[in-house]
Amino acid sequence: MSPGSDAVRHPWEIPLLVLAVLTTVVTYVVAIVLIAAGDLSTWILVVLAAPILLFLARGQLYGSQQVNGIKMTPSQFPEGYRLVAEAAARFGMKTPPDAYVVLGNGRINAFASGHGFRRFVVVYSDLFEVGGQAREPDALAFIIGHEVGHIAAGHASYWRQWGQFASNYIPVIGSSLSRSMEYTADNFGFHMRPQGAPGAMGVLGAGKYLVGLVGFDELADRATLESGFFPWFVNILSSHPVLTWRAAALRNRTHSGHLFFRPGQLYRNPALTTAQSN
Repeated sequence: MSPGSDAVRHPWEIPLLVLAVLTTVVTYVVAIVLIAAGDLSTWILVVLAAPILLFLARGQLYGSQQVNGIKMTPSQFPEGYRLVAEAAARFGMKTPPDAYVVLGNGRINAFASGHGFRRFVVVYSDLFEVGGQAREPDALAFIIGHEVGHIAAGHASYWRQWGQFASNYIPVIGSSLSRSMEYTADNFGFHMRPQGAPGAMGVLGAGKYLVGLVGFDELADRATLESGFFPWFVNILSSHPVLTWRAAALRNRTHSGHLFFRPGQLYRNPALTTAQSN
């Protein structure tokens, strides 16, 4: 089955997306009713302007990469260019998205977005720095696979982002949908380069120079061992799965990533442990 299908989509993503879209629909219905009653509150004006503001924000973000980013080509960052093309082909995309490198200034990050019919990936320069352990090819491949996966899963769609608009301002609903999307993208990254999962989680936790000191199993084990209200509370409000839970989901491929409650038992994946030690 193609990785671009629902085979890699987190099972909570579509139900939460439906709830998010319904939230936006209700928001617009309420706004229209209030306008009919003569109410022109600031929040109503923001709701009405949201489609235009979203269009402008996406266009500005893309334009910024076009004039400031370093575009990956066969002669500029050829490793990244090849990985983006490989991921796109693996995920059944007709054409690979544009890909840019931007100055990271020590930050480890990457993201995917779009404007109009264009889709693009941005990778912060620290992931490419010579001497940084984050340049481990497998970890980089996983991260790029994750970002291209966002595009393959439809997360960069204008209409989808507009549909999620209202839920972004409602605790738990918007954050839970976002976490499910991140788990989906991680599934794409794992499909792209499973042995890159330990390095990718390590660099997100400790940075490009200390990633080699991170024990992947120790990190994933803590998803089960760290209990209490506040670890749960941090996760439930986060746009990304907390790192320990995320590592546990990448290690245990028999279970979808946990959205609301921590994993209940420890699990070992010898293949990933071996890949990390190599």
